[in-house]
Amino acid sequence: MKHIIENLLKIQSLEINPTPATGTQLTSLRAAVPAPILSHYDRLRARGKKGVAVINRQVCSACHVQVPRNTVITLMNATDIQICESCGCYLCLPEHVNPASTSLKPVKPAKKSRKTAPALQPV
Repeated sequence: MKHIIENLLKIQSLEINPTPATGTQLTSLRAAVPAPILSHYDRLRARGKKGVAVINRQVCSACHVQVPRNTVITLMNATDIQICESCGCYLCLPEHVNPASTSLKPVKPAKKSRKTAPALQPV
């Protein structure tokens, strides 16, 4: 499953930054992707959206919405293709992510420091 998403990511990068030899590469990459997946990708690209989004810190890079943990775990195990529930893009993990060392801690906002009111001076 991982090679399908990698092919879609290569297709997306070739479509965004075309070169003179892009045509033959695109044809061979598109032939390696199953038709239903490719048609969903093409619908997203026709709307001007990304077809594949990378997950950074459990957040979809296309719509900036937090991705559920079970989706990230499925991507880490490479058992199935996942789609963002918010924007519909295919999801992938960055190449440098090591599944054994990745911890899935919930993202918490930073603690705010308390400001104390200045002491009142007697008049």
